[in-house]
Amino acid sequence: MKKIILSIEGMTCSACSNGLEKYLNKQKGIKQASVNLVLANASIEYDEKILTVDQLNEFVKKAGFKSLGEFKEIKIESKNKKEKRKFIFFTVLAIIFMYIAMGHMIHLPTLEMIDPSKNPIGYTICLFIFAILFLIYGFDVLKNGYKNLIHRTPNMDTLVGIGVLSSFLYSIYSMVLIIRGDTSAIHHLYFESAAMVIYFVKLGRYLDGISKDKTKEAIQKLVKITPEKATIKVDGKEKIVTIDEVHKGDIVVSRPGERISVDGEIIEGKAHLDESFITGESKPVTKDRGAKVIAGSINYDGYIEYKAEKIGRESTISEIVKLVVEASNTKAPIAKMADIVSSYFVPIVMIIAILSFLLYLILGYDFASSLIVFVTILVVACPCSLGLATPLAIVVSEGKCANHGILVKSSEILENAQKINTVVFDKTGTLTYGTLKISEIKNYSKMENNELLQLIGSIERKSTHPIGKAFTDYMEENRIKPLEVKEFGNVSGYGVIGKANNQKVIIGNAKILKSFQIENPYKEDENELAKKGNSIVYVVQDKEIIALIGVNDIIRKNAKEVIEKLNKNKIDTIMLTGDNKETAETIAKEIGIGKVIANVVPSEKTQVIKELKKQSKNVMMCGDGINDSPALATADIGVSVKSGTDIAMDSSDVILTRNNLDCILTLIHISKSTMKIIKQNLFWAFFYNILMIPIAIGILKPVGIVINPMIASLAMVISSLTVILNTLRLRKK
Repeated sequence: MKKIILSIEGMTCSACSNGLEKYLNKQKGIKQASVNLVLANASIEYDEKILTVDQLNEFVKKAGFKSLGEFKEIKIESKNKKEKRKFIFFTVLAIIFMYIAMGHMIHLPTLEMIDPSKNPIGYTICLFIFAILFLIYGFDVLKNGYKNLIHRTPNMDTLVGIGVLSSFLYSIYSMVLIIRGDTSAIHHLYFESAAMVIYFVKLGRYLDGISKDKTKEAIQKLVKITPEKATIKVDGKEKIVTIDEVHKGDIVVSRPGERISVDGEIIEGKAHLDESFITGESKPVTKDRGAKVIAGSINYDGYIEYKAEKIGRESTISEIVKLVVEASNTKAPIAKMADIVSSYFVPIVMIIAILSFLLYLILGYDFASSLIVFVTILVVACPCSLGLATPLAIVVSEGKCANHGILVKSSEILENAQKINTVVFDKTGTLTYGTLKISEIKNYSKMENNELLQLIGSIERKSTHPIGKAFTDYMEENRIKPLEVKEFGNVSGYGVIGKANNQKVIIGNAKILKSFQIENPYKEDENELAKKGNSIVYVVQDKEIIALIGVNDIIRKNAKEVIEKLNKNKIDTIMLTGDNKETAETIAKEIGIGKVIANVVPSEKTQVIKELKKQSKNVMMCGDGINDSPALATADIGVSVKSGTDIAMDSSDVILTRNNLDCILTLIHISKSTMKIIKQNLFWAFFYNILMIPIAIGILKPVGIVINPMIASLAMVISSLTVILNTLRLRKK
């Protein structure tokens, strides 16, 4: 199966996106399709053995829309000067039109040639010409409505189109009667209603477009961070090229004040880089030879040369944007419910409008009065606000999460995070920084400490665990040359085995002693190290412990504060670690963690998560993504705490690009705010339609309250605008 995101043109409401999504999911070879109205794209998982991209584009076309090809970037379709001028022109035209059409009713001065009492034919033809201009202005609406009706996926534009054309065609009939001498037909002209409905729909669409662009700005800011040009070295000479011209392996040059052009590795020089846009760290980070650099970072003070490693869509920024876009194309359960309602809503409204039209005729009303009721119902019931209620809030929130260094892989997370009542933390690399240092050595061997650490470090260098890095760093700091290692093996969750200098040793945690049935005669030393908060590394040779190594880590500066806030919000906190119990409890006590589960291997962590879920706990697991992958995948929400350079964590639902546990609280807060806004939006959207449809039918006619198509179209715009403005409050929460 292959996944592709296509940019879609022509979607105007939820009925459009729902119709396209339903159509795509019916096609053979498509496993799953999800259409995003706000970002105007479709995420399609398909069998590439059955379908091609061209065939997918054709499916989109057959559904009544246009595929713009594979999604490459989030485009902010800012309103250009031409479009803005056109909108202003028709706004002025609408005011003039309404003056001509209705000015005489309130005795405003009117030119004799267009005065309905003195020149009814001139008045009628003037209204007709104005109406034609507005129909041309709203031709896209009418065309889209017709196409979707043909494809049996009626949408908002279908309702508007039927209403507008019905009133327009009847007005032409009345115009013919007037020209033939029946001046009484002047009371049955609805050219202004047709025109104003078009105008208000275009007004709503214009405002809607602006609001959608605002929701994309947070993501677009990341893209704009990357420079457009780079300086590369070719045959020893510097050459300025565009970013697209940089290839993997190219040597890129960066000077003080410049932004890093592409992701890469420093091969020459040293500098302090500002990576705050990704990591959130305000202090510049020292980067030396061998260090990784991220595109968009600012070089403060040094000259560096680095080898290009990740370019184009492989870069860290592109990966972040991709994750956010893919998340936006997933649907939370509440969004799916709204989509189901919207898909049935339009056909139901059309039936109600037709039945109301027939009922009015049966009750003795004339054709014109019955038609106005028909048109009013169609226009007032347009489900624009219902369609915007959920997806707009989701996109705003995901953009806000991205601004806080929180990458959410699925919209469902934004709905579920508010339900979390238990947060499980890994220790090393999560509650601590994961920058382990050797703090104390209990050497029981005949080797000197440096000789012992040379043996251990040479083997640990082949491990990806943070403890392995601690030994590697020690060797580099003390200029200890590594030995050649043979027979290396990794014992997942326990430690490593290796042979160097003809000495075979086992290195690991307390679990490895039990696994190999090794006695520990150094319990007192073990307890002494543990009480100081050390993680203990056991070194075994020939079935005997030859050393206990205390490895210390630094607790994250805000860990205690985060735990306190979680506890205040009645969210249980648990430490789940492979470290020994004494060490874990020492750290847990310091930061206020409620419960400690220690001496567990990765598979056991998964079992703990399963047991918690069986107890009706909504579990969030926070880990560093190395040994915690199974547990992260098992939890209701898996949070990977990593630095900005490594963001593609398959096992987690959420990736924190900033080394800050506050992001967990921020995610929960955003989730609560998002769901509150969505519920408010849905309530208003449903309330509006429940209220306005009966009024449009004429239920309040006995007390003198009636609405016409113009008022209906204005009400529709106000409803959508209410949802938009309410949603945009999320940006400030």
